[in-house]
Amino acid sequence: MELAMLGMIFLAGIILIVKGGDWFVDAASWIAEVSGIPKLIVGATIVSLATTLPELLVSVMAAGQGKIDMAVGNAVGSVTANLGLIMAVSVICMPVNIRRGDYLLKSAMMLAAAGILAWGGLRGGLGPALSLPLVSIFAVFTCENLRGARQAMRCGGDLGPVRTAPRRRAVLFQCLKFTLGAACVMLGADLLVDSGSALARLAGVSERIIGVTIVAVGTSLPELVTTVTAILKKQSALSVGNILGANILDLTMILPISALLSGQALPVSAASARIDIPACLLVGTIAVVPAMVTARFRRWQGIALLAVYGTYVVLTCQA
Repeated sequence: MELAMLGMIFLAGIILIVKGGDWFVDAASWIAEVSGIPKLIVGATIVSLATTLPELLVSVMAAGQGKIDMAVGNAVGSVTANLGLIMAVSVICMPVNIRRGDYLLKSAMMLAAAGILAWGGLRGGLGPALSLPLVSIFAVFTCENLRGARQAMRCGGDLGPVRTAPRRRAVLFQCLKFTLGAACVMLGADLLVDSGSALARLAGVSERIIGVTIVAVGTSLPELVTTVTAILKKQSALSVGNILGANILDLTMILPISALLSGQALPVSAASARIDIPACLLVGTIAVVPAMVTARFRRWQGIALLAVYGTYVVLTCQA
């Protein structure tokens, strides 16, 4: 009975996160646009940050409660799930040719962040010395997003800011939607962390295993929805770009903030250093290195990513 109740609470947390994140993104985009901010800049900043909000809140709350294994496991596990599961599905369904220049910097930043984390794992933790380069990558990523948005605007990629005068009722509705969305994400993240920890204790498994599997996949649902939508609209390249961006944010924003809130160097468990982080590096390499060489995401990459992710899940559950 207790297991069923915890499972329902866990599911409720995921639903609140997904739906709340959807409301939050929609309302934030609307408010920014009617305020005169161009759509491309909104997409490059607000939307990309908002889709990472579930992972951020789950890891930050876990770190604040001293559940370090879940905080690290969720951030690293989300990256592995984004690449090994979500991106794999995208590439298998729709291989796509790309321009290297559009993906090279993102790919390099993602692998660099994963490499820094791997080095931290070998040293036993993520302290200020390693948090600083991660935050620097985050700053470069944000600046590059803004630069790309402005360049696209100059090339006619955006018709400019929205200048409509919204009705008061519309403003109140969107502000309510924004507040309610943020509240749902926060509540969902809290339910996810608490029920995930309880499930781990009840099932006799570590918080790390719950974090890198169920919680990581649950908080990656916004990226999954984005990917499915992009596939249906035959925009696989857009899906891949969003996933790479979300991964950079997961590694360069979530972990340093979690370390700051924990009040100490963020310890990385031996199991994470031995299994989780190497798996993250491996799927990252398979996902982007061949594409940077051949200028194409190929179906075999997706199959390889799924195979590695499946193996990783099995090894994790047996650890």
